Amino acid sequence: MSDVAAIERFVSKYKSLKQEIAKVIVGQEAVVNEILISIFSGGHALLIGVPGLAKTLMVNTIAQSLGLDFKRIQFTPDLMPSDILGSEILDQNREFKFIKGPVFANIILADEINRTPPKTQAALLEAMQERAVTVAGHHYKLSLPYFVLATQNPIEQEGTYPLPEAQLDRFMFAINLDYPSFSEEVEVVKSTTTDKQATVNALFNAQEIIDFQNVIRRIPVADNVVEYAVTMVGKTRPKSDSASDMVKQFVDWGAGPRASQNLILAAKTHAAIHGKFSPDIENIQAVASGILRHRIIKNYKAEAEGVTEEQIIKSLF
Repeated sequence: MSDVAAIERFVSKYKSLKQEIAKVIVGQEAVVNEILISIFSGGHALLIGVPGLAKTLMVNTIAQSLGLDFKRIQFTPDLMPSDILGSEILDQNREFKFIKGPVFANIILADEINRTPPKTQAALLEAMQERAVTVAGHHYKLSLPYFVLATQNPIEQEGTYPLPEAQLDRFMFAINLDYPSFSEEVEVVKSTTTDKQATVNALFNAQEIIDFQNVIRRIPVADNVVEYAVTMVGKTRPKSDSASDMVKQFVDWGAGPRASQNLILAAKTHAAIHGKFSPDIENIQAVASGILRHRIIKNYKAEAEGVTEEQIIKSLF
């Protein structure tokens, strides 16, 4: 199949996928879109929102509709790295045997990732970056596609450990979840307080997702679009000559080169979803907020004056 035909097939399958997810998830279209863009771009996503907004249900539904193996890890202050990765035990023959932890799945939901200390948070780093884990000197490859979706409570809440910048940077998207609208909440209450349960059908399989990820990576990008993405990321760095006044005034640290890579990859997927065979500047702008939001470190002045990351990102366009 040619890449053009593959993208056309991807568009129709993506529409069916959205309809399948909508059987269970009411509204939240932008959130679902960003999660799916990061999956098909081969990235990870961080969901930020208060408890009770159906984050776990959303991830479970997406995993089912993609036909992927799904595991949920509840992060707590006493969670150890071996609880995530697995550990070696002595079997009946007095030989060491490796028991795989929950990290060995296609989609991992790291629930409330900022409730656990940095040592355990870091256990996920190698899995996210290398798609492999090392336990007791042995290297284990993870099955592809591999996707970590972490949820995080707002940092101000009690008993949370802020994620280090290096780990935040591993996430392609940071997605803010808001409360549903009045009509959406009415629909949620109606659909979840009866004995009817929607069944979600698997529309993809693991190999198909890998094939689509490869097609998306092969999408050509014009030089001016790449330069636009790199320029936009450069503008977030306060010491850069191209930094806007707002960035110089309110930002301590800007985004690194991984942001530029992610902007292009996500723009390719965003273009493919809309049936385009090459991304343009509009596609870059459409994905910019989710990709830059967690990579801009505001200073004390920004906090004091209530300046948001969104306002800073808008000033970059």
